[in-house]
Amino acid sequence: MTTSLIVVSALLIFIFVTLLKGIRIVPQGEEWIIERLGKYQETFGPGLNLMIPYIDVVSQKVITKDVLLDVKEQEVITKDNAVVLTNAIAFVKVTNPVKAVYGVVDFADAIRFLIMTTLRSIIGEMELNEALSSRELIKARLREAIAEEVMDWGLTVRSVEMQEIKPSAAVQRAMDLQVAAERERKATVTKAEGDKQAAILQAEARLEAARRDGEAQIVLADASAQAIERVMKASAGADSALSYLLGEKYIKAMTQISSSANAKTMVLPADIQETVRGVLGRIKG
Repeated sequence: MTTSLIVVSALLIFIFVTLLKGIRIVPQGEEWIIERLGKYQETFGPGLNLMIPYIDVVSQKVITKDVLLDVKEQEVITKDNAVVLTNAIAFVKVTNPVKAVYGVVDFADAIRFLIMTTLRSIIGEMELNEALSSRELIKARLREAIAEEVMDWGLTVRSVEMQEIKPSAAVQRAMDLQVAAERERKATVTKAEGDKQAAILQAEARLEAARRDGEAQIVLADASAQAIERVMKASAGADSALSYLLGEKYIKAMTQISSSANAKTMVLPADIQETVRGVLGRIKG
C-alpha cells in the first residue's frame, strides 16, 4: 500500500510537471523562440501556447516592443582633422524574431557598433563647422545607412537621435582663441573706421572754417573799402582819409593796451598830442 501510494504520487507529480512544461503563456510584447532537439521549431506569440515537454525548449525570449539603445560617446575626426565628441540613441523594433536570434549573436551590441562606425564615416566626410551645424543631416544619413543593414537581422530602426555633437576640449580652446582674435580684429577695424571718420570730419571742419574766414576777410575788406571811400568823400582828399584811418587805428591800439590785465604801466609817446591835433586839424581842414 505504501509503495503503491508513493508510485501514484510520483506519477501525479510527473504528470503535473509535464503539463506545466507543455503549457506556456507568453506575455504581450514578447515572442518566444522554440527549439526541438537543438533545431528551430516555431515561434510562440502572446497568449496560450502548447509544446512537447522535455523535447521542445524555449531558446530565447525576444522583446517585440521598441528597444532603446544608447550609443556611448566617441571621438570622431573630421575632414579638416578636428576632433569632435558625439553620441546617439536609437529606437529599434524586432520585426522578425527568428532573424534577430539566428542572424546575429547580440543584435543590441551589433546595432551600437554599427551606429558608431557609420557616424565615424559620415562625420569624417565633413569639416568641423559643417559637422557642428548639420545635426539633422547627420541623423538622416545615419538612419538611412543603417536601415538596410539591420533588415537582415529582422530589425527596424524607428529613429536615431543625435544626443550631442561637440568639439573636444583642445578644439574648443582653439575655437575660443579664434573667436577672441576675431572680436579683437573687428574692434580694431571699428576703431580705425572711427578715427578715419573723425579725421575726415575734422578736415572738413577746418576747410569750412578757412572758407568762412576767407569770406569774413573779404567782407571786412569790402567794409573797410567802403569806409575809406566815405571818409574820402567827406574829407575831399586821400591824405585826410589816410590820416583819419591811421589815427583811428592808433587810438584803438592804445585803448587795447590800456585795458589789458597784464598792463601795469603804459608809456605814451611824447608827440601824441601833436599827432592827435594834426589828425583832427586835417579832418577839419
